[in-house]
Amino acid sequence: MKIEKMHNHAETVRQFVLDLPTTFNFGRDVVDRQAELNDKPALIWCNEAGEERHFNFSDIRRRTNQLANLLVQQGLRKGDRIIILMPRLSEWQISMVACLKVGAIPIPCIEMLTPKDINYRVQDSGATGAITTLLNTGKFDSCGPLRTRIAIGAAAAGWTPFADADRQSADFECAEMQLEDPALLYYTSGSSGNPKGVLHAARALYAWRLSAAWWQTLEESDVKWCTSDTGWAKAGTGILFGPWSRGACVLFYDGKFDVNERLRMLSKYKVSVFCAPATEFRHLITAPVEQYELRALRLSVSAGESVNPEVVRRWHELTGAQLLDGYGQTETLMTVLNYPCMEVKPGSMGKPIPGTQFEIISSEGQFLGANQEGQLAMKLPNPQFMLGYWNDPKRTRDNIRQVGGTDYWLTGDLAYRDEDGYLFYTGRADDIISSAGYRIGPTEVENALIEHPAVVESAVIASPDEERGEIVKAFVVLRPEFAPTDELVTELQKHVQKTTAPYKYPRQIAFVESLPKSASGKLLRRVLRDQEYAARASGAAMKHPR
Repeated sequence: MKIEKMHNHAETVRQFVLDLPTTFNFGRDVVDRQAELNDKPALIWCNEAGEERHFNFSDIRRRTNQLANLLVQQGLRKGDRIIILMPRLSEWQISMVACLKVGAIPIPCIEMLTPKDINYRVQDSGATGAITTLLNTGKFDSCGPLRTRIAIGAAAAGWTPFADADRQSADFECAEMQLEDPALLYYTSGSSGNPKGVLHAARALYAWRLSAAWWQTLEESDVKWCTSDTGWAKAGTGILFGPWSRGACVLFYDGKFDVNERLRMLSKYKVSVFCAPATEFRHLITAPVEQYELRALRLSVSAGESVNPEVVRRWHELTGAQLLDGYGQTETLMTVLNYPCMEVKPGSMGKPIPGTQFEIISSEGQFLGANQEGQLAMKLPNPQFMLGYWNDPKRTRDNIRQVGGTDYWLTGDLAYRDEDGYLFYTGRADDIISSAGYRIGPTEVENALIEHPAVVESAVIASPDEERGEIVKAFVVLRPEFAPTDELVTELQKHVQKTTAPYKYPRQIAFVESLPKSASGKLLRRVLRDQEYAARASGAAMKHPR
């Protein structure tokens, strides 16, 4: 299916029909096909030690075929679940694609998981195998017998060296994957309980090319760099499925975050499309961007948490590249986006990707009109939507509501749609602050705070209050040149009152050195909120470093 360039969002929505194939195996139908049609650079891997490797699509085809043969030799079969636990190594892409060629279901995991975390995923998923690094093999000691054990690095007892794949045949017959066949399993944490498994079908791996075409506007000539960790869904769409479906080359860097190193890499490898979390952009705009040659950079995108409008403006001012925000969930991947061809409204998530329909639904199950806040809900069926939560059909059903005879997926996110059809995120359903009869979303207050020159980032939560029920409290990270004083508290409060509705200003402000975030960089307001309520319940005043 050839996806035409988007010139007008409304016109593309009117004309678009997703022509799904009968079967789809990403390894065969994307990687091997790219090698046949136009063998070109597919992957540039490098690390902070200065090592570097280059792979064409033909290299990826050969290496994934060899590893697939080794996996089958070790007993891996179609439908088996297998843990993929490693840092940002080129073996990650090779492992993921090899598993897909077999028809096995890879479970990408971040390296920082503990043995307890891994054991839970193995037991919950019924995984029969793992591919990891030598340093991480010990984390599987308590997982019981795994039929398939492959380790990168020197030989480990009970593990087959990854290098053994080099002695396998370079030919492999890929599994036939029907569109509804399970293909990929992510584990994602909620606000309570154990992480839940999100199972995706082969059709989703096909449909995720849409955001790569219209949001990231990737072409074969592009070098795409996404800084996501390997265990997150954004890595799948941003590092693997999206770029390679479009024939683009991927830059993959194994190293810690450093603003100057980020800028040096953008310059050295002539990155044309850059994807990073909002946190990184907040730090990058304070760096000496003008000292680096970034003419190749034509577009930047971000997802996972809202990018403040001031950061968007400043990044464009410094680099000349648009910074387009996007919205998605592990259950759906990228579904509401800003597009280069479309006017960007500050603070908006954008508009639904063609082929996807969203509504704003009230707590009573009614459709809401323009500028009315409610829960963001996606119309079903949708090819990007998951098969369901692993072994938990009840949890899946509990998040689907029928409205007007049609099923909708309740995202758990609050939003409103303006009169032009743009969607604005206002927070998670449990993030909303109810103060003296007013409902206040944290995002707008956070956006107002970051416009002040003293603020690097902030998190806004509800704090219990006897008189108002709840009040707005802000946790603020300051730039180094600003001191945390009472005078600055007053100044920030007045700034918010002028920038947004006066009743939304933070009645309490705590200066902190950092904010709690998930491993993927998403702000964890609930951690602060839970601490705040626990402290109030115990009668203790919360203490924050100033």
